[in-house]
Amino acid sequence: MHALQYRLTLPADYDMGIVRDRVARRGHLLDAWPGLGVKAYLVRERRVHGSPVNQYAPFYLWNTVAGMNAFLWGGGFQGIADDFGRPPVRQWTGLAHEEGAAADDPAVVAVLHRRPVPDGVPVGEVAEEAVRECARLAGADGAVLAAAAVDTGRWELVHFSLWRHDAPAADGEVFQVLRLSAPERDLLPRGRRW
Repeated sequence: MHALQYRLTLPADYDMGIVRDRVARRGHLLDAWPGLGVKAYLVRERRVHGSPVNQYAPFYLWNTVAGMNAFLWGGGFQGIADDFGRPPVRQWTGLAHEEGAAADDPAVVAVLHRRPVPDGVPVGEVAEEAVRECARLAGADGAVLAAAAVDTGRWELVHFSLWRHDAPAADGEVFQVLRLSAPERDLLPRGRRW
């Protein structure tokens, strides 16, 4: 499993209806994308859930590198670059994924928690703790799914979770979920990934 996200921070007075309309018109294009586990079409709106910014920030869980690369280099990502410019794309290697207690419910919000891997602690211990936290999040009331991943270039952990209500049992940045594309969600491997 691989995680990917890009963020488009928009002006404070930007009409977020434009993003909502774009997702409504184009979101279905990834509903059958090979190698894609889940794409969560995420937004943050200024002053909603404590957000200081307007932002479009989709988050992806990929089953295959080939699917991710086909998206980045084979045309899927080009639509973003054409419409908004080319943002930096963050990538993380998957550590764990779990379906949540509310896996069959629609996701309303997503929470993204990023933190550095601390110095002086064996990286294996940090990874095991991330797996346990992923399982804890997935078992919480209202959890749709949870994933943990790491960027070893920055030594940064990320916990990503989807929730069926807007009072998630997770800390981090809260995003509104506009839509999910999940062509291979059932193929995302569960549990620890090593």
